[in-house]
Amino acid sequence: MSLIAPYPSSGAAVSLVVGLTGGVASGKSHVLQLFASLGVPTLEADDVGRAVVAVGEPALTEIAQCFGVHLLQADGSLDRRALRKVVFDDAAALQQLEAITHPHIRARLSAWLAAQTAPYCILSAAILLERGLDTLVQRVLVVDAPEADQIARVMRRDRIDEPLARQMLARQWSRAERLAAAHEVIENPDPPQDLRPQVLALHARYSQVGGGGRIVQNAALL
Repeated sequence: MSLIAPYPSSGAAVSLVVGLTGGVASGKSHVLQLFASLGVPTLEADDVGRAVVAVGEPALTEIAQCFGVHLLQADGSLDRRALRKVVFDDAAALQQLEAITHPHIRARLSAWLAAQTAPYCILSAAILLERGLDTLVQRVLVVDAPEADQIARVMRRDRIDEPLARQMLARQWSRAERLAAAHEVIENPDPPQDLRPQVLALHARYSQVGGGGRIVQNAALL
């Protein structure tokens, strides 16, 4: 149980939106959980991505029409593993899929952000920068780990070989590109360390800016 109470609602729109991202196996999900434990409103874009292709959603119908009804399981749900096989090595197919899903995802993200009333909130997305979702936020927070650590972690986590791990990393921006786009960075190299001090420091800074009701546009935090 968190020792810090959740933010009280002010009734006004959220002042500060932080975009959280990081490379494969960087520790982004753990960092998001730490912020959530402090009562900060958080949203994971991957969860929204799954929701927009649920049974009955327009995006699922569009996917079936575009790629074939064989991608639907007996209960009408999407066979996500089969779809990944279709698009993993086919850039054109991936582009088609994203053209279907991303407008639905972006609309839901925007609606969630518009409903927030806390001093600040966090939108987490592995492809925040690659897909232009950073236009929805005022700050970009990157969880960073050396590439060698990322590769070792994803090999252990997914039980895959190094070439496939490197292929997964190559599908995102490079480490240098992410760091160049970051306003703040949480360092998470191996061996594992307690990230709470870094999170608490940023929490204090974001709370100060958001609590003051000032919208920050690519400006240094005070």
